[in-house]
Amino acid sequence: MIVGIPKENHPLEPRVAATPATVKDLIKSGLNVCIESGAGQASCISDINYTEAGAKIVDSGPELLSQADIVLKVLPPTTEEISQLKSHSVCVSFFQTTREIQTVKALTERSVTGFSMHLIPRTTLAQKMDALSSQANIAGYKAVLIAATRLGVYMPLLMTAAGTIRPAKILILGAGVAGLQAIATAKRLGAQVEAFDVRQEVKEQVESLGAKFIEVESDSDDGVGEGGYAKETSEDYKRRQQELIHEHMSKANVVITTALIPGRPAPLLIPTSMVDAMKPGSIIMDLAAENGGNCELTEKDQVIEYNQVTIDGTSNIPGTMPVHASELYAKNITAFLTYMIKDGELNLDLEDEIISGAMFTHKGEITHEPTQEAMSA
Repeated sequence: MIVGIPKENHPLEPRVAATPATVKDLIKSGLNVCIESGAGQASCISDINYTEAGAKIVDSGPELLSQADIVLKVLPPTTEEISQLKSHSVCVSFFQTTREIQTVKALTERSVTGFSMHLIPRTTLAQKMDALSSQANIAGYKAVLIAATRLGVYMPLLMTAAGTIRPAKILILGAGVAGLQAIATAKRLGAQVEAFDVRQEVKEQVESLGAKFIEVESDSDDGVGEGGYAKETSEDYKRRQQELIHEHMSKANVVITTALIPGRPAPLLIPTSMVDAMKPGSIIMDLAAENGGNCELTEKDQVIEYNQVTIDGTSNIPGTMPVHASELYAKNITAFLTYMIKDGELNLDLEDEIISGAMFTHKGEITHEPTQEAMSA
């Protein structure tokens, strides 16, 4: 079987779905690997690096897609790329299936089996396939560094001959993988860090990293959803949440938002009125920009200034560290693919929770229930 890795054609996507190390792993599994020329260039991987690992370099994307039995990508294929895929082939990438309905429809029309790295179950067995977490780690880390370069103040407490410099105050909204990494990075830089999350269960993790956990008192598991993800909360909880966030945002130098709900637009945590209350020179890093943003003023892939507050809506922060982002993503997607390979052939065990959980199209049908519901809405 031929595995094809095309060059990502979006101008803001420098990552690639394979590295020389993962090419070797794929070949060990009995697969032939073809890579489009220049696919790894933005991640500092040359065609020669790939050929030395055993891959074949193909000159063009259409040529590669037309011969590949399995296609590995970072972003979902475009409509044009889907038209070039072999019928009954397999495509694996970061599909957001409930938001990319036309892409899903195009895949079913070509009887392409689609797998989304977004849908990998959060289980112990699937941990090494968890691309969302590996990329979120990078986003949390880099968001703090980007904010630090834009701030007009020091991060740490400093004792100088001219007097004492107080540490910057950073507020993290959402204590998932990205949020926890942002806390750890900000603490290493010496900032004073607070974090909020609707899930009371993350309090211990937040405090173990040295941050203060701020919380809305609640008698129920209001924000805890399936698999440990956040879910929609009640209106009363949202009101009290807004009041709490408003109070702490007015004192913060940096606010980093990471709140996402699987399959849904990002929850609105920061209305314009809260931005109005922030200090001049403050920074908002909205890591939910790709899904609409947690801040009302966020503009996807734009950095704007409003009332002397900078709001960064960069949607692909992991892509600002393409070398390690590609290395980690390639390991994740290779672990997933080799899990399905036996004796050099694809073995789609639909009873397997990882395989069935990540699959959303197969044999011309949509197999993922939330995607079916989105299609019919």
